[in-house]
Amino acid sequence: MSSFGLPENPASIASVTDRVLPVEIGGAVAAIHFLGDVAAFVGAEEAVTFAAREGEATRLPIHDGAVLCVTSDGKRIVTGGDDGKLMQIAGNGDVTTLATDAKHRWIDNVALNSDGAVAWSVGKTAFVRTAKGEEKSHEVKSTVGGLAFAPKGLRLAIAHYNGVTLWFPNMTATPEGLEWAGSHLAVSFSPDNKFLVTAMHEPALHGWRLADGKHMRMTGYPARVRSMSWSANGKLLATSGADTVILWPFGSKDGPMGKEPAMLAPLQARVTVVACHPREDILAAGYSNGTILLVRMTDGAEILVRKNTDEAVTALGWNAKGNLLAFAAGDGKAGLLEM
Repeated sequence: MSSFGLPENPASIASVTDRVLPVEIGGAVAAIHFLGDVAAFVGAEEAVTFAAREGEATRLPIHDGAVLCVTSDGKRIVTGGDDGKLMQIAGNGDVTTLATDAKHRWIDNVALNSDGAVAWSVGKTAFVRTAKGEEKSHEVKSTVGGLAFAPKGLRLAIAHYNGVTLWFPNMTATPEGLEWAGSHLAVSFSPDNKFLVTAMHEPALHGWRLADGKHMRMTGYPARVRSMSWSANGKLLATSGADTVILWPFGSKDGPMGKEPAMLAPLQARVTVVACHPREDILAAGYSNGTILLVRMTDGAEILVRKNTDEAVTALGWNAKGNLLAFAAGDGKAGLLEM
């Protein structure tokens, strides 16, 4: 039995619903990130609501309109909005405007690098501000669909129509292109930097092995994949988009090429969001009917965190220690679970 107390028999489902501390957000939540042990519920409109494990919530306005994108490295949260502003919330709660688009265009995507650099996009243009404050930009052939920094070094993946551009902002070399027909949206490097995966506008993922550009087609989804999360050891990629959690294997040099994914935690509802535990082979899965399950990836054992409420789960997030899980549903109902 794991330290989480997941039952050895997957058919025996335990429940921790009585241990969930409710948090009232009062509006739709787009994403959840933690700054230390404080959960930040990033609203779809204007504000971020902070809640500690004691449950007291504090609302902090950050945008004059919709929040279009958000990311965090655990030390700061960076958001982009339809007001043309790129905003940062530090761990102490200080709010800073990192950038303002001169034409007040929407800031659609944002990414953070481990060295402190930040990237964002406006239309077809991706911007990078290095840790030293130098700002550079690169325009791709169509609207940017997603951004991601490589795990090491200053290398930015820019997803767009018909593929991904790999750009080294500190180098004069021509950016590398990875091509595949269709519209590519969210993009993610594997933690070992061997693979790159995009979620497409169609119900599919596409991937490349970075060493040689070998393609990886990951299809069969009934709906678009809107949530991806790497396991703690980086060998599995959990995704939404089906009535089970789809778990792709990336532990070998070929990744999921020629392999079938594992399918865990089936329900008569669609998985809307997934979040892998930062230290153990466990994930949290939220469903379109409001259910939340903790799932052990090795054998599919489950624990019920939240019963179905008919309101889809929109966000999940773990703190860095992995002892706090936060969630939110479409009606603004949210909660914290201390493990």
